[in-house]
Amino acid sequence: MGLLDRLSVPLSSGAALRRAVRLAEQGNVKQAFPLLTRAARAGIAEAEYRVGRCYLEGAGVPPSRTEGARWLERAANQGYVEAQAQLATLAIHGLIAADSGPGTRLFARSEAAAPDFEAGLHWARKAAAGGSADGQAVLGYILTSGPETMRDLDEAHRCYERSAAAGCPQGALGFALSLARMATTPEEQTQVAENLRRAADAGLPTAQYLLALMTERGMAMPADRAAAIQLFRQAAEKGNRPSQARWGMALMEGLTVPANTVEGESWLRRAALAGDPEAAAVVGDLYAKGGKLPPNFAEAAMWFRRAAEAGHRGGARALGMLHLTGAGVPRDAEEAAQWFRVSAEAGDQTARVDLANLLLRGQGGTDDAIRTREWFEQAAASGDLVAAFNFGVCLAEGVGVERDDRKAAEWLRRAADGVVNAQYWYGRMLVEGRGVDANPQEGRAWIKRAADVGMVEAEVQLAELMLSGRGGPKDHPGALVLFEKAAGRGHVGAMFAMGAMHGGGHEVPTDRPTAQRCFHAAAERGHAYAQMMLGRYLARGLAGERDFDRARIWLERALAQGLQEARNDLAALPPAETQMAEPQAVGR
Repeated sequence: MGLLDRLSVPLSSGAALRRAVRLAEQGNVKQAFPLLTRAARAGIAEAEYRVGRCYLEGAGVPPSRTEGARWLERAANQGYVEAQAQLATLAIHGLIAADSGPGTRLFARSEAAAPDFEAGLHWARKAAAGGSADGQAVLGYILTSGPETMRDLDEAHRCYERSAAAGCPQGALGFALSLARMATTPEEQTQVAENLRRAADAGLPTAQYLLALMTERGMAMPADRAAAIQLFRQAAEKGNRPSQARWGMALMEGLTVPANTVEGESWLRRAALAGDPEAAAVVGDLYAKGGKLPPNFAEAAMWFRRAAEAGHRGGARALGMLHLTGAGVPRDAEEAAQWFRVSAEAGDQTARVDLANLLLRGQGGTDDAIRTREWFEQAAASGDLVAAFNFGVCLAEGVGVERDDRKAAEWLRRAADGVVNAQYWYGRMLVEGRGVDANPQEGRAWIKRAADVGMVEAEVQLAELMLSGRGGPKDHPGALVLFEKAAGRGHVGAMFAMGAMHGGGHEVPTDRPTAQRCFHAAAERGHAYAQMMLGRYLARGLAGERDFDRARIWLERALAQGLQEARNDLAALPPAETQMAEPQAVGR
């Protein structure tokens, strides 16, 4: 320290301030603070501002928001624009009380209070009028995002423009967002990108994220996914939630960077835990589908619930599906209906169909039925063919509306030109004469259209019509081919029908061993008639194998499902002890 400094510190507040500034720049904040305090108590505005900042940042003194605000306000009242801009920022973030000032509060809460836009507007206007670029940026924010009574987008635009021109990164970001509202020409979009880049280069994570989106999509610049992903990474490392999710997905999928499943999932988790519902839904999906991560439905349910509770409609539907199937959570149709309802009310069309299917199975309430029918009816009236089909099913089954076969047939016919399921339903109504004059020939033609594109139920229905010859010629070999196709995709009724056809009495070769295998496949999947037929085959040895014990098991299962015909077959089985004696008689 020079001789003049040593002599002037005890005598001059201005010298104390100068000495404190030099010490702070050298990193000696603790030595600087007493000198700053001396200058501040002498009423030097810059010193008051610096003391306030020290209290806010805990630099050289224990942090105190109350003391920080008090010293900033003293400086601000003297017209120190940096203090005015700082006070405005604190106020809109709820970090100072509306009544802050000397002696107004003995104790202060440590957490943030509600934003005080009145105080923020007061100090921001003063700072902006004094030429503070930061103050102009804060004023622009209040006029854009504050209470409705304060908003003035045109004035906000001018504030952001002045702030950006003065080199303020926050002003450049605000100006870019304001420009984006009205940008229609390539030149205006380029101006948006330029201002975002200035803010991004200054390290503002929101600007980095938005510039990444423009770079990825090629807006006002050539598309460059690699550059976009690096911007997402930079913003992610600064805590930007949507960027954390995008960076995590880039790592998961190896998009322009080496794939790293573990690190990618970690970034997605970070975004989800910070409240990003999309990230939570993605993590849930990763665990539900498996692949790069081991399947874990319990873990998936936890993340889907987090997403659903934050309003993510896809997460809500996925959680509903887990409850419907009992994967990772207890099987609970009512809980499934609840989450389908949440998703459906948020606009998810698939969830509306899921909820409707639950209603057809007797789950859900009257209100659900009415809402579902209204959704489908409104969408159908606007020309949505899938909705027209769903509305037709509601009318045909009485879901949320009184059953009306005639109207159901009208809507199903309208949808049949473009919806495979509607072709099948309308074809059945024509065959059965429900809501229309019976026309088996036309009905069979509609059902065939659906079967030709692989609809399993239509394949089975067409095969039954070909067996009976209704609506067209009989064709037992062709029917068997259709049953085989449907059975190969898990249709239990088709498995039973194959057994019945191979068992004899149809225009195909009798093959009882194959018939027994078909009955066994359907019986294992709970088909009562297949269980009874399998019991008969085993009891009578129709396929060359006689097994009374297994026959009894399958006949009892059929009877337990209410198939009374199996009772006589059970009664005809020999007693258990007789079955045990027979092998001895054969051996003598």
